[in-house]
Amino acid sequence: MAILASPMKASYKMTKKKILTVIGARPQIIKAAALSRAISSQFNDQLEEILVHTGQHYDNNMSAVFFEELGIPKPHYNLAVGSGSHGQMTAAMLSGIETILIKEKPCAVVIYGDTNSTIAAALAAAKIHIPVVHIEAGLRSFHKAMPEEINRIAADHMSTLLFVPTQAGIANLSKEGFELNHKTKATIDAPNVYHCGDVMYDNTLYFAQLSDQKSRILAALELQHTAFVLCTIHRDSNTDDPVALESIFRALLALVEQTNMRVILPLHPRTRGKIQTLLNPDFQAKLSAESRIQLIEPAGFLDMIALEKNARMIVTDSGGVQKEAYFFAKPCVILREQTEWVEVVQAGAAILTGAHTEKILSAAQQLLALEIETDPAIFGDGNAASFICQKICTDI
Repeated sequence: MAILASPMKASYKMTKKKILTVIGARPQIIKAAALSRAISSQFNDQLEEILVHTGQHYDNNMSAVFFEELGIPKPHYNLAVGSGSHGQMTAAMLSGIETILIKEKPCAVVIYGDTNSTIAAALAAAKIHIPVVHIEAGLRSFHKAMPEEINRIAADHMSTLLFVPTQAGIANLSKEGFELNHKTKATIDAPNVYHCGDVMYDNTLYFAQLSDQKSRILAALELQHTAFVLCTIHRDSNTDDPVALESIFRALLALVEQTNMRVILPLHPRTRGKIQTLLNPDFQAKLSAESRIQLIEPAGFLDMIALEKNARMIVTDSGGVQKEAYFFAKPCVILREQTEWVEVVQAGAAILTGAHTEKILSAAQQLLALEIETDPAIFGDGNAASFICQKICTDI
């Protein structure tokens, strides 16, 4: 005898929760890959993701290529904000995001990190009473001269769900008065704070093998059997100050002389422009004449993983690259005075130098003499994105 499904079960269909994810800068595009992947593979019947790209990073090598190689869905909206002052960019994003929110009526807005896109989305959503989900909450450099520090603090205090990658971030939020006990349904006045691990660790585990298969950058740059230093520079405190910028490049020139290692520098478009306008012509000529310092185009994420995995040392002012250096047990010179990722410094895997030539060289010598051992488990178990999706489903 055939058994017929009951009419109620046959007609039942779960209503998906619509979330609106806002991204704009390269690191956010990469982080969004972890959440989009978790939604597609595990939560497709519970969550619908609307993707908004603010256009904060608008160069193809810094944006569009990441969507393609990381398998992120094409954005439903692109605000194409482009460059401008902090006020101009944030205002344009705020207006554009608010319009989309009113049209789409999501149950939550997902934001990442600490950029102008982050703060604009948090403001737009909170002002019209849409819950904000902040991924990478709780991070603090304790240096409010950094625009990112202002953005991350403000975003945390407008959020309904705060997903924190590290125990240090949990401690920061507790000191700021956030309650750590969890409510059945969170609100902006009674948010839920979770220690979830780092979505970038999720991505590193997922994409490392893919990078081995697909990246050709080591062969293209003839780096397969060569010790090299990977360097990235993009923060305005370094790129917009001619003294700081020259000090960093003086350190790189001295480093190649001392070690005979090549320096590979995927060049952020802002940094390329600042080199040409802020460094004096004689110094630019000296830099150009040093063949062991290679200024290359921005690298895709799979190529960056290949460079990070194979570098002898990493020199950077990027928060994300600091962590990735730690994931791959690479010594890291941090071209900043403070970092929100205090764990990598406390572990002895990185040294803060700022943009000071002698400090950079001293730190490099110290780190190159060490065998770096790391414990990536402090950044989670590789399942942060799944945990986040689950809590969005239950807490909002």
